[in-house]
Amino acid sequence: MGQTILEFRMDPAKHGLITSVCKAQGIRLVQVDRRDYRQKLGALAGISGFAKEKTVYEGPELPAEMLVFSGMNSDQVDAFLEAYRGGGLPKVNLKAVLTPSNICWNVQQLFLELMNEHRNFGER
Repeated sequence: MGQTILEFRMDPAKHGLITSVCKAQGIRLVQVDRRDYRQKLGALAGISGFAKEKTVYEGPELPAEMLVFSGMNSDQVDAFLEAYRGGGLPKVNLKAVLTPSNICWNVQQLFLELMNEHRNFGER
């Protein structure tokens, strides 16, 4: 599906900057609705072979912002992040790249993993 960024619970000012950077760099941006938090990340990113399931998440919103990069190599992610930082807005702490290990996870699973990593990284 090409370069895609999945965006979760983003501050409106950050969303505006992310939208601008994505347009400038030819990246598809998907704002993921809370109702889709049970979907597999592969389905949300539009990856071939991953269909959206007929399940609706009715729980609470994520307590923090999150970005997931799909179909992007490290140079492309770095270019996006550099352009975003140039906008002068606070960083998004929870970020991940879609991998064979997490492509079948749902939003909640990835969020919990990133929160654990963020906590552990902060303790070092």
